[in-house]
Amino acid sequence: MNDQWYDEAAGPLVRPYAITRGRIPASDITLDVATQVMALSGTTRSGVGLTPEHTAILDLCVRPLSVAEIAAHVKVPIAVVKVLCGDLIERGEVIVRSPSQTLQAPDRQLLQAVLDGLSKL
Repeated sequence: MNDQWYDEAAGPLVRPYAITRGRIPASDITLDVATQVMALSGTTRSGVGLTPEHTAILDLCVRPLSVAEIAAHVKVPIAVVKVLCGDLIERGEVIVRSPSQTLQAPDRQLLQAVLDGLSKL
């Protein structure tokens, strides 16, 4: 079967701006690469207003997946996934959860105290 939308050498023939209709991620919804996305069970996927990429995201997110994982599975840029997830959030199709805390380097004094304690053993 000849697939018109994908060229093995060039990749997808549909450009990212066409998938998002030229939109950028919404400023009121903050998604980063580690944000977990999960489809709500029992949502009706009527298909009205959903692109194939929206449907792919819903199918993938029966368990929580990060924005980066979704982008890898759907084979679109992360910015596109952020726009599409924003659409699904607004429709009430998915819920998201951002990482609870930002990573910080441990306190140097604490590490030194642990090292000193281990040295004494």
